[in-house]
Amino acid sequence: MPKLLILGAGTHARVVLDCLRAMGRGGDVLGFVEVDGDRARWGKSYDGCRVLGGIARLASLAKSADEAALGYGANVRRAELASLARRHHLRLPVLVHPRASVSPRARLGPGTQVLAGAVVVTGARLGAGVIVNTGATIDHDCRVGAAVHIAPGAHLAGTVVVGRLSWIGIGAAVREGTRIGAGAVVGAGAAVVTAVSANATVVGVPARPV
Repeated sequence: MPKLLILGAGTHARVVLDCLRAMGRGGDVLGFVEVDGDRARWGKSYDGCRVLGGIARLASLAKSADEAALGYGANVRRAELASLARRHHLRLPVLVHPRASVSPRARLGPGTQVLAGAVVVTGARLGAGVIVNTGATIDHDCRVGAAVHIAPGAHLAGTVVVGRLSWIGIGAAVREGTRIGAGAVVGAGAAVVTAVSANATVVGVPARPV
């Protein structure tokens, strides 16, 4: 099997490690790469997996690896790490937890993660580096741009369009056919029933701009 680095050494990196182990790929993981300049993490082990060093070591570490998993929850930084991995000729595997459900007629971009209890339905199209977090759902024919984070327990009804780098907060719900612009933030528990502009932040029931 290909050898793999996890880019990140924080909390989401541990979730990614958990997913890889559930997929039977725990033995493929070489270790974490710390990406925030926190030298105190170097050499430590988290959940039995060692931090191999900082991002400056990626060039040398990549010589022993074939793939990189994106262990970072924040969208912009995750997109940056995806670009960095590609520059070092590391593939970005799609991760689907065995307790997730993904239609064979859905399309997942490289580096996308569908975590435990999440559901992606037929006709959905997800860009590169998307996170569909624990228990989130994406219904039929949605279009989700690159580096979007669908937080735990959030739900997109059918034919929703979400622009790249957007964040859909924990427990939020988005009505069918709604468009959410790039870089938008939907607050926790919000109910989105009308279009959201690019880079806007909306909260509440129904969701309104802050």
